[in-house]
Amino acid sequence: MTVDYKGWKSYASFFSAEHCQSYLKNNYKKRNIENPEQKSYENCYAFLYYLEHGQIYYQQAENSPLILKPILLFYGLVHLIKACILTLDPAYPETTSVLAHGVSTRKRKKQNYQFFQDEVKFQKNGLFPFMSEKMFHMKQLEGDKITMEELLELIPELDDLFMVHESKSTFTPIYTQHGKLVIPEKVLDHYHMTEDRLKDFLSSKSGNQIEFLCDGLSFQYDKKMFTGISPIKFNLESSAYVLPLKKENLFLFPELMVHYLLLYNLSMIARYETEWWSEITKMMPNRDYPFIKTFLEITLKKGPFLIYEYLMS
Repeated sequence: MTVDYKGWKSYASFFSAEHCQSYLKNNYKKRNIENPEQKSYENCYAFLYYLEHGQIYYQQAENSPLILKPILLFYGLVHLIKACILTLDPAYPETTSVLAHGVSTRKRKKQNYQFFQDEVKFQKNGLFPFMSEKMFHMKQLEGDKITMEELLELIPELDDLFMVHESKSTFTPIYTQHGKLVIPEKVLDHYHMTEDRLKDFLSSKSGNQIEFLCDGLSFQYDKKMFTGISPIKFNLESSAYVLPLKKENLFLFPELMVHYLLLYNLSMIARYETEWWSEITKMMPNRDYPFIKTFLEITLKKGPFLIYEYLMS
């Protein structure tokens, strides 16, 4: 895992067309794509500009007022995701159908609207299903819905806030002992599993990233096998690996897709729900505000981290 990440400085080498071409060529060769030399030459500037535009959106978001942040961060992330897709699919975008957002939200918010209960619905076409399939080999079902609360619970850096407002923990830190990573025993109670069952469960979900050692719950983690789909997450604020305490159907949902869905909905609210958005940012009536504000602070750093991690894997 790219724990030696240095923010946008880590991207410096990508701001060279020569480096981008050689990077793309290697990617295309690995995937047995025809004419890797020519296709990397054709795509190197598009790839570089996606990254550059993404960076500019993030930098503007950092200096902008809260009411504008979600819009700038969403479009920043979209540009970075397009750069990732270009490393896998030299023909992107082949059709206009892949340019839609790929998710939808209820346009008019009901009275007594609460952000936590709001939902986004997955669409058949667009960037979200395309990214999901191309980058993570996951097929999302058209019409499936996910709530904002479910998404917020998948962000490791929000664990402290859930403890304060909901008196519940969403992640547990994995600690280091004698150079090995160790899962705390309390996870057995949360998962209702024996030690052996937990080892089998996590090994099967990790795609060969986790190799348990013979004694207890200590394991080795192969960062080179990183695919974006893993039960083990990285908390950027505490610089520690963590494990979710819920093992429900979203256990392996890639964190990059969580950030995309939250930013999509917040950017739609910021654009079209002016009254509610102004009220929440000025009056701060309930838990929605601290969670939204903290998430926006986290995603400003975590979005580019997750993209960089993907590009380097």
